[in-house]
Amino acid sequence: MKNHLTIIICFLLLTACYKDKGNYDINMPLTPTVSGLDSIYSAVVGDSLIITPKVTIGNTDSLVLEWRIGAPEVESGFLYFTGPSLRMLFGLQANLYTARLSVYNKKTGIRYFYPFEIQGVTEFTAGTTVLSVDNGVTRLSFITPDGQLKPNIYETVNGHSLPPDPLNLYYMKDRLQGDMALGYWIICKNGGVRLNVSSLQDDPTYPNTLAANFFAAPDSIVVGSMQQGYRGALTGIINDKFYVGFTLTWNQATTYGMFGDYATGTYNLASSFISTYINGQYSYIAFEKDKQQFVRISGTPYYYGTQYTTTSTAAFDPTNVGMSLIHMEQINSGDCFAYCKGTDGTLYELKFTVSFTNSPYTFTPVYKRPFIQPSLIDENTKWQAAINGVLYIASGEKVYRYNPLNQEIRALETTFNGNTVSMIKLTDKQDTLIAGAGNSLYYMDISTGKYGVLAKTITGIPGQPVDIAWRP
Repeated sequence: MKNHLTIIICFLLLTACYKDKGNYDINMPLTPTVSGLDSIYSAVVGDSLIITPKVTIGNTDSLVLEWRIGAPEVESGFLYFTGPSLRMLFGLQANLYTARLSVYNKKTGIRYFYPFEIQGVTEFTAGTTVLSVDNGVTRLSFITPDGQLKPNIYETVNGHSLPPDPLNLYYMKDRLQGDMALGYWIICKNGGVRLNVSSLQDDPTYPNTLAANFFAAPDSIVVGSMQQGYRGALTGIINDKFYVGFTLTWNQATTYGMFGDYATGTYNLASSFISTYINGQYSYIAFEKDKQQFVRISGTPYYYGTQYTTTSTAAFDPTNVGMSLIHMEQINSGDCFAYCKGTDGTLYELKFTVSFTNSPYTFTPVYKRPFIQPSLIDENTKWQAAINGVLYIASGEKVYRYNPLNQEIRALETTFNGNTVSMIKLTDKQDTLIAGAGNSLYYMDISTGKYGVLAKTITGIPGQPVDIAWRP
C-alpha cells in the first residue's frame, strides 16, 4: 500500500512539471469598419432618402447589409431593407425615427449593429401656426423659423375654408412616446378639423373633423372648451357634457383619440374646467352650472359629481356655491382659482386645492373674496397661469400681471396700438408671453425682473389672432 502511494505521488509531480506545448492562439474574426454613416439624417417627406456607407473588411463578399427603421405608424412597427445602400421614398411623417444598420458576416454568422436616427422634415416641420378670424372667416397661417409669414396656408393647401367661430389650435403630441407628433386640431364653436402634421392637409389617416371623431356623433356640436391630454388626445366639454379621447390603443390606430360616450350622469357643465395628470391618470374639476357646484370627473371618464370630502365650508361650500362660474385656472397642479359672479353682481375670487391622489378625494376651500378689479373680467377675458404663481389677464387693450398672494395687478409695458388683445399664450420656458392684437403677434419678455418688455413683433396676420401653436 505504501509503495502504491509513492508511485501516485511521483506521477502527480511529473505531471505538474510537464510543459504544455499546445498552440492556444485564437484567431478572432475581423470586425468590419463602417465609415460614412452619420448619427442623424434629415429626410424630406415625399423625397428620396439614400444612405451609402463604406464597409471594409478582409473579404466583403461575405457581408450582407440589413437596414431597419422603427416606424410606429406601420402595422409591424418597423421597415426593413437589404442592400449596400438604404434607398427609399421617405413616406413617413415629420418625426424623429430610430434606425439601425446590421452588417451580417455570412461566413462567421456574426452580426454587427450600428444605430442612427432619421428626422423627417417638411417645410412645416419647424415653425409657428397661427389661427385667426378675418371678418368672420377662420384663417390658418404659418410662420417659418426665420420669421417668414405664409398667410392663409390652409386654403392654399386644402382648397377650401375652415369652419367658422374658431376657439383653439392644438399641436397634438404623445408625450409618453417622446413627444411623437400626431397632428394639429383646429377647434371651432360648432366643429373642428384635424390636420396632418407634415403637410397641413386634412388628415388622411385619423378622423379629420370633430364630428367624425365621435364613435356616435351627437346631432349637433357646441364646444364649451377643450384641452390636450398627456397622450395627445382631446378632452373637454361638448354640449355641456364631458368627453375624453380614447387612448387605450396604438397611437397610430384610426380610432386613437376618438370620443366614446360622455361621462354618464345628469349634469350640465359650465365651459371652464381644470385637470391634473398624476401617476398616469387624469382627474378633473368642473362646475355644474344648474346646481352651482364643483364636481369631480375621472379620466375614464366617470362622473362622480360631489362625491368628495370637503375639509371645511367656512370659506365657501363647494357643493353649493350659489354663484355662476366665469372661469377657472390652476397653477402647477396645485392652487386653483375660480371667478364667480354672485346674485348681487359682485365678482368673487375663490381659491381651493384638491387632493387628487389621496383617498378620500379631498376638496379644500381656502378663501372667497371680492376680486380687486372686477372690471377686467368677463366672458371675453383671456387667461394664462404661470408656474411662478402669477396669472396673466388680457382685458380690452391691455395685458395685466396679477399676483393672488398680494392682489397686485400691474399692466404690462407693451401697448397694442389701441387694438383689443384677442389672445395670450406663454412659451414653453415661460419667459415670454405672446399676445395677439389687431393683425400682429407681440412677443413680450416676462423673465425675472421684466414686465412685458416688447421683444419682437410679427405683423400681417390675416385678421385677429385667436390661438397659436409651435413646433421647435
